[in-house]
Amino acid sequence: MKDEYDFSKAIKNPYAKKLKKQITINIDNETIDYFKSQSEFTGVPYQTLINLYLADCAKNKKQLHMSWN
Repeated sequence: MKDEYDFSKAIKNPYAKKLKKQITINIDNETIDYFKSQSEFTGVPYQTLINLYLADCAKNKKQLHMSWN
């Protein structure tokens, strides 16, 4: 390992905006089971599917409409 490194010609990470933040979230079992079954069908990890779905909601600015009975 060198004592010093020259970063004067370094470039910014082009993927920095795509970095993910780890969080803890409570999701009910039926929802997890649904995404796990979709994962088996698509071959995409279920956490990635959940992220893709939520990212699509955010991108398209989907509004949540809820009513309590």
